[in-house]
Amino acid sequence: MYFAALLARTEDGWEASDTELDDVETLSDLTELAREASDDDTVIVFIEQEDAWFGIVRIEGEEDPRIYVSDGAAAARSSYGEILTREILGDDLDDIVDELESLDLDGTEDGEPLDGVPDDDEETSVAAEAVPAAPVGDRLILADLGMAPADLLALETDALAEIADALGAAEVLEAVR
Repeated sequence: MYFAALLARTEDGWEASDTELDDVETLSDLTELAREASDDDTVIVFIEQEDAWFGIVRIEGEEDPRIYVSDGAAAARSSYGEILTREILGDDLDDIVDELESLDLDGTEDGEPLDGVPDDDEETSVAAEAVPAAPVGDRLILADLGMAPADLLALETDALAEIADALGAAEVLEAVR
């Protein structure tokens, strides 16, 4: 189960809204969703999966999105998290996946699927194994907005509330929760 929220900075301060990710299949979809919330101002997209991991995507105007994920390995095992970790690690992740797949570490013959795991899920599971079980991405993503990298790295549960508090958006967040 996912929870997603948008924090958009406007001339009047921060605006918060929860959002549905049903139509999000790529980072471009997520970026477009965020840009619809605010034209040229800063938008923070927060995604959380049942306290297992959270991700932050920061979009400012037409600049490339900046991304941070609290636990790369946990995120890579989920559909939205995999979108984020693949964007962060890019070609490095593809190279690692190719190398791991070539090692035949699962004990099966070449071309034989893993027991109980459909072929379609094999690439995702290999990708999840290749991603570190640690924070990945831009640790400075919120530094200029009031949250130091050390504070971001220390977040665990209820991360959105602490982020909103650091940004001065706690009150508007409570209105949508």
